[in-house]
Amino acid sequence: MHSMVSGEKSERSGAPARSGAARTRGRPRSFDRATALEAALLAFWEHGYEATSVSDLTRVMDIGAPSLYAAFGDKRSLFEEVVQEYGVRYGSFGDRALAEEPTARAGIERMLREAAAEYTAPGRPHGCLVIHAAANCSTAEVEESLRRRRNANIAAIERRIDADVVEGVLPPDTDAAALARYTGAMIQGMSQQARDGASRAELEALAEIALAVWPRG
Repeated sequence: MHSMVSGEKSERSGAPARSGAARTRGRPRSFDRATALEAALLAFWEHGYEATSVSDLTRVMDIGAPSLYAAFGDKRSLFEEVVQEYGVRYGSFGDRALAEEPTARAGIERMLREAAAEYTAPGRPHGCLVIHAAANCSTAEVEESLRRRRNANIAAIERRIDADVVEGVLPPDTDAAALARYTGAMIQGMSQQARDGASRAELEALAEIALAVWPRG
């Protein structure tokens, strides 16, 4: 997909060809697709899905509604692309922590510490888009999509804990499902705390307390 998208009305209209100058004079200006997508991402991150209108999006993306629909589809399609982009650019720290650390506990410790940093980073909305965008959402398909993503994250944590139980790193009676859901609750709570103004240091203190309940092998 091209990064530069232009207005809709061009050769598709079937009008007779004119000179290059005549064809381009009335054409809407091109825009950078990646820049527009980032602007939409920040709007949804700040205000959530439901509270962000199409007019809000065209304003922050600096494009007209026809260009938005031509380049991204409808609001829901745009939001789905935003969530994908958010996962790649801002939300992948948890997956990396679980994959790169030698134990589930080390992965969760890193995940919580990085969440404290990511959720309070300056210059962008606080908290997690996937968690916050679902607030007061009355669009069932969007709500369900975000719920699946959150539950998939918890399932990934549970699998990592189960692996440590099998390998003897954690006690055999470890309740992997409960521990994973507890971790998910901490992540979601830290996101909301960040939205409410908690600092990085305050969230890191929460992470320390959360890790204190972790079973030892």
